[in-house]
Amino acid sequence: MMANLNQPLDAIRRSIVSAIQLVVQVNRLRDGSRKVTSISEIVGLEGESVVMEEIYRFDFHDSDYGGAVQGEFATQGIMQRSELVKITFLWFIR
Repeated sequence: MMANLNQPLDAIRRSIVSAIQLVVQVNRLRDGSRKVTSISEIVGLEGESVVMEEIYRFDFHDSDYGGAVQGEFATQGIMQRSELVKITFLWFIR
């Protein structure tokens, strides 16, 4: 991709979406620590938009002022168009 800088924007988006499967977001929290706050799967493209499905997110709980941030990872379940569902389905039908 670096050799040909005259590629259309759509081709660049398609190559990025095909190369990246997961996005892991890390944030610095109010107590100064860094935590993974979101893990999302890149599902594909719909028109010009990149479609992402959140697999896990960090839900914050109340914490004392100056104390460590507390929380847990939560999921809404795996969406039906996720590659993880397809892989699990193929594994079970063997």
